Amino acid sequence: MSVCIVTGASRGIGRAIAINLSQREDIDIDVLVLMARSREGLDETVRRMNPAKRIYSYAIDLTEYDQVERVVASIYEEFGSIDMLINVAGYANPQSLLETTIENWETTYRINVHSVFLLTREVVKYMKNTGGKILNVASTAGMTPRPGWLAYASSKAAIISMSQTLSEELAEYGILVYCISPGRCATELRRVLAPDEDQSKIMQPEEVAVVVGNLLNNEGTCLDGQNIVVRKQITNALQKVR
Repeated sequence: MSVCIVTGASRGIGRAIAINLSQREDIDIDVLVLMARSREGLDETVRRMNPAKRIYSYAIDLTEYDQVERVVASIYEEFGSIDMLINVAGYANPQSLLETTIENWETTYRINVHSVFLLTREVVKYMKNTGGKILNVASTAGMTPRPGWLAYASSKAAIISMSQTLSEELAEYGILVYCISPGRCATELRRVLAPDEDQSKIMQPEEVAVVVGNLLNNEGTCLDGQNIVVRKQITNALQKVR
């Protein structure tokens, strides 16, 4: 039985990925496990998914680290394997250096970096026995200077570095690690970063979800270990591959 965990699944890119994976026939997934803080958002995501899949959802704060460890253990105990982990959950409260409080900095890193580390560590305890796939969602903000976005941009840079390191470290277990860095995408998180932007004219979460699905099927095995930039013109091309 193939089990896939998706975090941040109550909205945006996480929701789009969960829906897309539930509908695809070219990816071996029997069980989809969704995680996010919002129970209401999770329920809406589940409502939009293919009911033919076995779907479970956990309303969980990923910064409650003890709870995260217990949930991952319970998933393994229930299904006997964890085959894919997709780390999408993110946080942004952009401020300049002199305006950024230590609380802002710590919250950004607890959600964007520490929770990814913890989930990955806990999942790999089980995944190392069978192999699997891990995909982390970073951002182009982690690749170029973003004045006023210091905490967010640096946290995404950390995810890119973490992914590249883990790709080599976990190769001995047959675990592939992917990292994607979406450009401008119409999400609630993006609305915080760029409140005046017309989101109808930029990349949509569903387009990113198609790219993720293409990486997770058997045709994506040569792209692990790289930071894959996802922009609108790229998603249009990759959708034709599907």
